[in-house]
Amino acid sequence: MNMNKHRIRIFALGGNEVSPIDIKDEDGNPVNADIPMQWQRTADTCKEIANIIEEFPEDSFIITHGNGPQVGNILLRAEHSLDILPPLPLDICGADSQGAMGYMIGQLLDNELRTRDIKRNVDTIVTQVVVDKNDPNFKDPIKFIGPAFTKEEALERKEKAGWVVKLYKKDLQGSEIWRRVVPSPQPIDIVEIGLVQSALEKGIIPITIGGGGIPVVEVEANRNGIYKCNYDINFQSEKKLKIFTGVEAVIDKDLASALLGILLMQRYKRCGENVDVMLTIFTAEDGVKLNYQKPDEKDLRLVTLDELKEYYREGHFPPGSMGPKIKAVINFIEGGGERAYISLTKKYKQTIKGKAGTTVVK
Repeated sequence: MNMNKHRIRIFALGGNEVSPIDIKDEDGNPVNADIPMQWQRTADTCKEIANIIEEFPEDSFIITHGNGPQVGNILLRAEHSLDILPPLPLDICGADSQGAMGYMIGQLLDNELRTRDIKRNVDTIVTQVVVDKNDPNFKDPIKFIGPAFTKEEALERKEKAGWVVKLYKKDLQGSEIWRRVVPSPQPIDIVEIGLVQSALEKGIIPITIGGGGIPVVEVEANRNGIYKCNYDINFQSEKKLKIFTGVEAVIDKDLASALLGILLMQRYKRCGENVDVMLTIFTAEDGVKLNYQKPDEKDLRLVTLDELKEYYREGHFPPGSMGPKIKAVINFIEGGGERAYISLTKKYKQTIKGKAGTTVVK
């Protein structure tokens, strides 16, 4: 066995890293970031990532990202076009956003690396992530997508369009921000995991499971060996195969990123490779905080797995914001990871030194 550890750094980009959030107009109303704003914010993020790649040239890197606002925009366009175009299912919206955002991140990061004469290729893998068709979240949606609304605007869309809407958070002025919610089942497998591993072994930086991945379920064959998929498309085989079809859902990108890290550790271990996989979740906050936005708010700089699990059980982290990130870190550490970080991109180097962000260890 090779005793020299190969380090793989997974960077899970939050919405703030690819699109400015909480923008308001002159009257204080929420504003949806346009495409130029997304390009600019993504460019800033790619400069920070390039700085990290430059500092750790021997390491491998994987980029994942959220897509909540982008999928919401795709759905809004579709809804406004219902008179002339058919509606779009969520799995197709996820695939669309993976391609578009992978293009943006990939081009900008590749350009940034070229200016520094760093010879690393970047490639986007449009990725399917498997969920359980019986996941309870299909009955109780919790995943926020799309732009921000006032309570009145959100309830109007609930009435007219049949949306499920929930309170997202309060802004710094105490005003309520509401958003649409959709099913977000737990990720259980990644269809293209082998492609991700192959990319790493060729020195490529893969952009993968964008938006948590395209949600699919495994199809079981009937007694005649027929696999019935969406849109009356069937496959038949005498062998037992892994056949997939899409579902109406959006998968949390942090939970999928944690699963990605766990699956890679398992695959490399089976091959006798000694790897150190590190998960970093980038957010709009400088790490995890207890009693968030309260007078007794407290930064968590270094926390053990057991301490974090206790805070999670006590309800410190709401399911609509920090909760999935904490659950993802817990899953990752329990799945074999040595440590994980929650931080800002511009404070990553300080975070791994324990001077910023949050570091979670076993």
